[in-house]
Formats: sequence, C-alpha cells, structure tokens
Amino acid sequence: MNKSIFIVFLLMATQFTFSQVQDEDITEFKNELSENDMLLDVRTPKEYQEGYIKDAININVKSDDFVEKVSRLDKNANIYLYCKAGGRSAKASEKLAALGFKNIHNLDGGFDAWVNAGKQFVKE
Repeated sequence: MNKSIFIVFLLMATQFTFSQVQDEDITEFKNELSENDMLLDVRTPKEYQEGYIKDAININVKSDDFVEKVSRLDKNANIYLYCKAGGRSAKASEKLAALGFKNIHNLDGGFDAWVNAGKQFVKE
C-alpha cells in the first residue's frame, strides 16, 4: 500500500474512533444510571475517597493497569466518566475509544463542576 494512502486511512480511522466521545456539561450529564450505564471516576483512589458521584467505579487513569481494568467492561455500555476538572477524563475517553468503546460521555469540568453545581456526592 502506498505510504500516503496508508497515512490518510490511518487519520480517517483515528477521527472515526474519537468521534464516539461526547463532552457533556453538568446540565447534560446523567444523574441516574440505567442498566446499560457505567459511571467511572478516573481520579486517584485518594481523590475518590474524598468524595465521588454515587455509583461511580474508581479506575485511576494514571495506573499501570488502567487499560487492563477497563478492557473488562462492556464496550457497548454507555460509559460516563469524570476526573477532577476534565483533563484526565478526556485522556481516558480517548483510551476507551481506541479500545473500541462505543458510547463515551465525558463530564466537562469534572467533579469540581459537579460539586460547584450543588449536586449530591458521596464522601467516605
């Protein structure tokens, strides 16, 4: 295959993968989960213990086993994820899309936006 054709194909495939990620502001982000929804908190375990959104599963995006852990999840589920302010969850969203997850929703502004909007959260 010609190198330039391969590069164009690769770029197109990459754009298709990332188009599955939807950034949602606090008013759009899911408050209640249905059976086919998963809520991921991609912050550190320490941050998670300080407060998290009810029903969130903590999988640290910076941990060495992040890809291994998320690979066990249902790729067809609606995946809602957040971090502190949105940066780490955006990177986690890209990783999920590259792994073949279909429905990814990233909380724009992260947990900080959730708390600042007066939404309820769990604190251990």
